[in-house]
Amino acid sequence: MTSKLDASLNALEGMSPAELRAEWQRVMKSPCPRFGPDLLRHAIGHHLQEQADRTTTTAASRALRGATSNAAASLRPGTHLLRSWNGRDISVLVTNRGFEFDGRNWTSLSAIAREVTGTAWSGPRFFGLKGRAHG
Repeated sequence: MTSKLDASLNALEGMSPAELRAEWQRVMKSPCPRFGPDLLRHAIGHHLQEQADRTTTTAASRALRGATSNAAASLRPGTHLLRSWNGRDISVLVTNRGFEFDGRNWTSLSAIAREVTGTAWSGPRFFGLKGRAHG
């Protein structure tokens, strides 16, 4: 992706004012303002870099969401999850069949979080498995 961006930025350097105006219309999808060639190069280049950065950020976000969305599924049996909620300590044991909480078997962390809080929660988020950077 960077080589494509680099090629686009380098191509701007060799464009005539007429080519820059045409490039503006192609890239910005709007009529070209009355800017000089240097300002057009700068503005188009900035826009191309923003688009490339947005694409990279979106792809990275998708990858991270995919990694964290399976956080609960990747827990090993025997793992204990602990959370304090409104002065109450919540302890969940990961089992081969799901989760054990309050002497009952549960198929999802979200069901446990809903039981504890009385509202709809993401179970992985409630137990700190999703939504924060871990390091």
